[in-house]
Amino acid sequence: MERQLDAYCEHLRSERQVSPHTLSAYRRDLDKVLGWCQKQNIGSWSALDIQRLRSLIARLHQQGQSSRSLARLLSAVRGLYHYLNREGLCDHDPATGLAPPKGERRLPKTLDTDRALQLLEGAVEDDFLARRDQAILELFYSSGLRLSELTGLNLDQLDLADGMVQVLGKGSKTRLLPIGRKAREALELWLPLRALTNPADDAVFVSQQGRRLGPRAIQVRVKAAGERELGQNLHPHMLRHSFASHLLESSQDLRAVQELLGHSDIKTTQIYTHLDFQHLATVYDSAHPRAKRIKGDES
Repeated sequence: MERQLDAYCEHLRSERQVSPHTLSAYRRDLDKVLGWCQKQNIGSWSALDIQRLRSLIARLHQQGQSSRSLARLLSAVRGLYHYLNREGLCDHDPATGLAPPKGERRLPKTLDTDRALQLLEGAVEDDFLARRDQAILELFYSSGLRLSELTGLNLDQLDLADGMVQVLGKGSKTRLLPIGRKAREALELWLPLRALTNPADDAVFVSQQGRRLGPRAIQVRVKAAGERELGQNLHPHMLRHSFASHLLESSQDLRAVQELLGHSDIKTTQIYTHLDFQHLATVYDSAHPRAKRIKGDES
């Protein structure tokens, strides 16, 4: 087995011309598999089956190997068996259908409430770019939109009179979201400037030439705002995470927050299908730091 492993590594080095770093990583991973086979009295690569390989993956996971490391090991095994099959030394791949255990999800980075207010409450110049960028930031934080939802937003999806926005989310699913008072004010100041560009379509956010802003352009503007106002990296999803975090801290209503975010995972969405929107709007109004959509606005 070791001789065949040596031959495979030489194949990677001379024929595939992989980097020394990659070759070293693959060799370390495959040496783990080889050592396991020796302990299990597996005398050939053709004798390693999916059950035994799964047992190795489970043991390595218990010993603290990360999901990413185990995914790399399985990739190395697949590469080895592709080579062995090609050389006529084996006729199966024990890694077929195997996936590494799911790793723990990293907690998303968020702004705390004070930092969010610092970002949004600075002085705003009364010009095209400043008003547009402020409306973008406010809407991200006010309503928890995804980047794709904001870039695809059209005028007919906004109802500023009622403080509502309808977005098209993942899986072409629509959801109705509240717009906080500050975001509504920012949009009302932005839209007249937008109209002056003679926009090419109904996009809410356009360039100075009237073209719909794409994802990259919005990412650049959000990043610039973060550097200017906070001295840190900022991206649209951080504002979405901050929206969710701050609303959950205040409301303690996980189901309502999940509904507002439009999560599509069946394990989370099944719980929320019977929530009516009025309940969500009530939670939003009472808990979001920049909410108060309607109350006291029309005196």
